[in-house]
Amino acid sequence: MQKREGRQILSDGMRLRCPRCGAGKMFLGMFKMRSECSSCHFRFEREAGYFVGAMYINYGMTVIIAFAGYFALDYFTAIPFLPNFILWGVFSALFPVFFFRYSRSLWLSFDCIFNPSDSPDSRREGANPPSA
Repeated sequence: MQKREGRQILSDGMRLRCPRCGAGKMFLGMFKMRSECSSCHFRFEREAGYFVGAMYINYGMTVIIAFAGYFALDYFTAIPFLPNFILWGVFSALFPVFFFRYSRSLWLSFDCIFNPSDSPDSRREGANPPSA
């Protein structure tokens, strides 16, 4: 398998495509993630707790956008405090729902960049020895 650049892997992640091959779609619907890539059989579903980092990405993006938006509107417009606060409060409640797929995809893409694997099931050989 040809080694891919980090830039291409992140681009595929933002398009919700497989970070390994860039061909297969990662999601069946808004919240349903495929278990593996239909093209290269790279496993998307990992062990329990794997996508905790995706929650950090989602939270971080929400906070950055909401804070920047709030202070930009406060500085550049005459919108009173309460409507501005309500606007960004509603944004902070809704944005994570819509960014859910992208945060998971980006987390998996970062994993592929920093911990690449060529095996079809994305496990390192010898990492999980068979139990007796």
